[in-house]
Amino acid sequence: MRRIAVVVAIVAVLGLAFAWFSRPKPIPVVLKEVAEGKVEATLANTRAGTVEACLRTKLSTIVGGRIEYLGVKEGDRVKKGQLLLKLWNDDQQAQAALSQAQVALAGKRVDEVCIAAVNAEKEAKRQAELREKGFVSASREEIARTEAEVKRASCNTAKADVAQAEAKLKATRVEQGRVALYAPFDGTVAKIVGELGEYSTPSPPGVPTPPAIDLIDDSCLYVKAPMDEVDAPKISVGQPVRVTLDALPGKIIPGKVRRVAPYVSAVEKQARTVDVEVNFEHPEATGKLLVGYSADVEIILDGRDKVLRIPTAAIQEGGRVLLFNADSGKLEERKIKTGLANWEYTEVLEGLAAGDRIVTSLEKEGVKAGATVTPDDKAKAK
Repeated sequence: MRRIAVVVAIVAVLGLAFAWFSRPKPIPVVLKEVAEGKVEATLANTRAGTVEACLRTKLSTIVGGRIEYLGVKEGDRVKKGQLLLKLWNDDQQAQAALSQAQVALAGKRVDEVCIAAVNAEKEAKRQAELREKGFVSASREEIARTEAEVKRASCNTAKADVAQAEAKLKATRVEQGRVALYAPFDGTVAKIVGELGEYSTPSPPGVPTPPAIDLIDDSCLYVKAPMDEVDAPKISVGQPVRVTLDALPGKIIPGKVRRVAPYVSAVEKQARTVDVEVNFEHPEATGKLLVGYSADVEIILDGRDKVLRIPTAAIQEGGRVLLFNADSGKLEERKIKTGLANWEYTEVLEGLAAGDRIVTSLEKEGVKAGATVTPDDKAKAK
């Protein structure tokens, strides 16, 4: 009997040892302690936005011709009204000179005939006074009055000729303006299409003429970014924005929404977006930015300070999280009620308390409610 008891004891010890060593090993998981902090509800652009100039124009001549004058080069600063480019127009200049001479000649003709008309009217008046006194006949008075009327008509005709000559001169100058490009505002020449001596060919009717000079005012810049159409109703003018640029890594530039487009852009059938424009809040602090820089915007819809928050990545479908029970070493599923959220943090309204620890490494195999886990101190240290 004693031998049997010893054998049974040995078997029991071996069984316990086997059970101990064959038990599932705790899964190392990354835990995050629930704590207070700031949470913001934000929206981000779907595709990269672009830094744009407040004023930008692509200038082109209305008519074709050979480029006779090109007074700027790419990168030059220009002033409003400065002549940038002009096509050959010697024929128009000759026509303008002829029209100017015609205006001067018509003006002299006015002086001549109108002075004669004034004198004839004075003579007709004198003849009328003499007739009343019986010094001249009625026929002599009639002749003087008729001559005065004829000369007054000649004066009016001469004035009309002046107006006609001036209109012709104005039309000629308008034609001259069709071959010249002037800067409509102070700015920088971004691009020039064409060289001195080349022929600029206008497009057919209904087809836009390619621009000869691209002029931008880089003293005023803003960001235009596409937002998903479902987010557009949440966006309004004046909302605060955080702007980041690939050219300035790590720098966040504050801004405000200045305009929300009143229509949807369908660049692709599956990508319908609404363009949102953002002004820089402190333009002088942005530094030197270039038109065309890629930019991302994060529009802040709402924000709350000192609220319970957890990483958004820790929330499973249905608003559930995995809570670590330090006493049992196992995970428990907990349903929570959330508030504001963004891609980084989510506000917790109900279901968790400060100091609770939840799992953030949900991608690990075997991580589920009831699993035995152990905190991954190495991952926490990272």
